[in-house]
Amino acid sequence: MRAMTAWAAELAAAIELVEAAGVIVRDSYGRVEQVAYKSRRDVVTEVDFRSEALLIEAIQARFRTDAILSEEAGALPATDGGTRTWVVDPLDGTVNYANGIPYFCVSVALVDAGRPVVGAVHDPLRLDTYAATTDGPATLNGVPVSASSKASLSDCVLSLTMLGSTGLEAERAVAGAIRIQRRMGSAALSLASVAAGRFDGFIQNGGLSRWDVAAAGLIAERGGARVTNLAGSDWWDPQVPGASLSVVASPDPHHATLLGLLHEAGAEVARRP
Repeated sequence: MRAMTAWAAELAAAIELVEAAGVIVRDSYGRVEQVAYKSRRDVVTEVDFRSEALLIEAIQARFRTDAILSEEAGALPATDGGTRTWVVDPLDGTVNYANGIPYFCVSVALVDAGRPVVGAVHDPLRLDTYAATTDGPATLNGVPVSASSKASLSDCVLSLTMLGSTGLEAERAVAGAIRIQRRMGSAALSLASVAAGRFDGFIQNGGLSRWDVAAAGLIAERGGARVTNLAGSDWWDPQVPGASLSVVASPDPHHATLLGLLHEAGAEVARRP
């Protein structure tokens, strides 16, 4: 079931696109032929580029005036005065993918008037698709879902990634207040899963680019989670350059406590190493 939304056509397209790209990703899993280093800890494969080519070609065919921002291709400008931007991650979790670790996804979002308004995140191995619009619920495979309702923070399982010189101390502070933390290697998939309560929360103090969070942040928010940056303000900032976005997402009753623990431990926004 998909709720009525002003973004129905774009939502249907985003879901179709991530699932089509997911076929490419799934069919090549375990058979990666080319791995290149983007940085000391980041890689790219031929599958990233094949997935990206499908997504860009399909978006340009259907939404010809819209701009595209993609992890590998960069910024492709709008034409004929278009003001919307599709934000694409053709394979989030490439290090996992290249090493045969089964946790990665494809992510597509539409940004209009400076805000994500449509998002879809697809897990190709589990055939799970998280999706949302700014005026509708978060869904998992078309069924509305909601964020965790656990009453106690000590029962919560968080996706927790703390980078930089203060990261270890901040991670210990949070870990002492929750059941357990996990570091999964795909921010988009982990953040989107907060919308369905699979993770009770998500924290990463930096190292995130717009394509990592555009779809997943919207989905988590529409699932009922409170989503902010490390400072407790807006999680989405199209002006932040490079991989320097931070996200704290959790059920509202626990959000202030988590922010307090992070701040007390001196957590700072960090760039991806």
